[in-house]
Amino acid sequence: MVPKPKPEREAPEAVAERYWIGLDLGDQTSSYCVLDQTGEVTARGTVKTREADLIRVLGVYQGNQLAMEVGTHSAWVSRTLEGAGLQVLVANARKLRLITQSQHKNDEKDAEDLARLLRADPKLLSPIVHRSQEAQKDLTRIRARAGIVQARTKLINMARGLAKSMGKRLGRCAAEKMGVQQVEQWEPEMAELLRPVLTLIEACTLTIETYDEKIAENSEEKYPDTKRLRQVPGVGALTATAFVLTLDDKHRIGKSRQMGPVLGLTPARRQSSASDPELRISKEGDRYLRSLLVQCAQWMLSRRGPDCELKRFGQRVAGIDPQNPVTKKDNKSRKRKKIAVVAMARKLGVLLHRLWVSGEPYHPFYATKTNRAGNRRVA
Repeated sequence: MVPKPKPEREAPEAVAERYWIGLDLGDQTSSYCVLDQTGEVTARGTVKTREADLIRVLGVYQGNQLAMEVGTHSAWVSRTLEGAGLQVLVANARKLRLITQSQHKNDEKDAEDLARLLRADPKLLSPIVHRSQEAQKDLTRIRARAGIVQARTKLINMARGLAKSMGKRLGRCAAEKMGVQQVEQWEPEMAELLRPVLTLIEACTLTIETYDEKIAENSEEKYPDTKRLRQVPGVGALTATAFVLTLDDKHRIGKSRQMGPVLGLTPARRQSSASDPELRISKEGDRYLRSLLVQCAQWMLSRRGPDCELKRFGQRVAGIDPQNPVTKKDNKSRKRKKIAVVAMARKLGVLLHRLWVSGEPYHPFYATKTNRAGNRRVA
């Protein structure tokens, strides 16, 4: 009996080779490491941190995943490599203690660690999303303004210190009013010593005013959503625009209450078994936006701030009597006021995000206003 021939099996389809790439960005050169499907290093080296060189060296791995740490160059590098066909994940450096706190840290090892974490589970990188290029340009203007303000503050402090060393004092005035007029009544020899410094201060003030005009113009024309945020007393075009540009996408945050941790205004946690110590705020997220919200909270808690739900909350935390807002200037009172300002800044961030997402008008006593059913909201 002749046996029946066995049917031929179809040849398995060729499986495309997969790679995982780690890129440790540097100012001049960057290190990269490539892992294959078995976890072995197939390539490593350095590449100049330039658009053409990055595409030439890493573009051959299009379709594969690449991980890098967030940093100065990560925004434009990620856009460049995504345009070359790679799937780029930008890791949150604060979450990568394996790299940032390593006792044997070097660029080559950092690149390999990034590749291995990416291969194991991309969530281990706590990836972030960069804002759009247009938003980055406008935010750069805000950051430049902040730098000029810091420079002006240092120049003013230096000028006051130099004046005291000569037995003179510069008159009290706002930073915007500081200039060469402060030394007009001095002896010519002494005035000549400080005039160049005061001239620089005036130039800084003019530059800041120019930035402010452009920021206000962008707030009205390019970012109309900031109008909702500017309903809150103490929140101007600068804070509202910085808030919108820093987040870039209002739906990036699932719930408004998550703004506290995003801004680093909630206490850090280090819980282990029965140990759960009370820690300071985490200070994660954007430091400049956090400082702007704190400044707004300080103004709202001061005498100039109008009566509202947020101010009353701050007064309760600080132990301030609304009928007698003058507080003792002891260490305990100062500490309570600082805690109140931070708590107000956190609530302000939540409020601004809620106004942005919902489009609702701002109500000074939002926690006690009635809802559509006529019931009072609970704070």
